[in-house]
Amino acid sequence: MGDPVTEPVRIVPYDPAWPERFEAEKRLLEDVLAPWIVGGVHHIGSTAVPGLAAKPIVDVMVGVEGLEQSLPARPRAEAVGYCWAPYRPEVFHWFCKPSPARRTHHLILVPVDHPTFAARLAFRDALRGDASLAAEYEALKRELAGRHRFDREAYTNAKSDFVVRMTRAALARQQASSEAATTGR
Repeated sequence: MGDPVTEPVRIVPYDPAWPERFEAEKRLLEDVLAPWIVGGVHHIGSTAVPGLAAKPIVDVMVGVEGLEQSLPARPRAEAVGYCWAPYRPEVFHWFCKPSPARRTHHLILVPVDHPTFAARLAFRDALRGDASLAAEYEALKRELAGRHRFDREAYTNAKSDFVVRMTRAALARQQASSEAATTGR
């Protein structure tokens, strides 16, 4: 079971304020993290998909050159309210705000050449572009939130097969589209 101090996993209806919350955070992060941003500041996750129910946590991804090069960004993010945690440190620098127990934002600093960077954007774009896929994902999230209400890690892990499968399909479509554009077909 998860940490009893953290809030339960809760899926809420889409909130049209989520993009506004992202934009405000983007402006803050572009100012604070400017020296390390090489791949933009992106709204990812379910709150980035219009109409999709989600945990009410705005997910933000910042493209950086590398993990080592962006280590000095950590205290800058902490200075504006983010809490760092060593979650998947081989892939990204992970933060939450205002605390691990009560989260309104997640922030990841991801090297732009790591597969995670393209994968997160591809999954988001697939959900934005396919209402039936988004509905299927929402149904899965609601079911898993009920099953893993007090265990965020189990909730996330239970979604992983779906996310990986859909991300691979989205990346394959992007690759095929790119190849078609290159060959003129």
